Amino acid sequence: MWKEFKEFAVKGNVLDLAVAVIIGGAFGKIVTSFVNDLIMPAIGILLGKVNFSDLKYVITPGTEDVAEAAIMYGALLQSIVDFVIIAFSIFMLVKVLTFHKKKEAEEPEPEPEPAPDIVLLEEIRDLLKQNRE
Repeated sequence: MWKEFKEFAVKGNVLDLAVAVIIGGAFGKIVTSFVNDLIMPAIGILLGKVNFSDLKYVITPGTEDVAEAAIMYGALLQSIVDFVIIAFSIFMLVKVLTFHKKKEAEEPEPEPEPAPDIVLLEEIRDLLKQNRE
């Protein structure tokens, strides 16, 4: 059982997937910071100095004993912008990769040279054809 698990864990696909997940997580943090620290403040200034993280719909106001119940739609807007940026980035990456794969596929592989005995047999065949004519 341990041997099978070891073979599974060391396969290239599993390692590639692990690296992709780690890099994807780091990329997500970068995009979140980009959106929260650059994009949303810029959009907030353009829309009249609105802080999106503070946008909410209060259902019941808070009191000393009870916490405020609110729908935080500003955080939802930030998450949507995060998603759109990440989805567009992945779309562009896949588009570039498929372009390069198509380019590689379009290049024809050179035909391998036939073995010397095949060449000799073809020459004999051609000579026999010439002698018949």
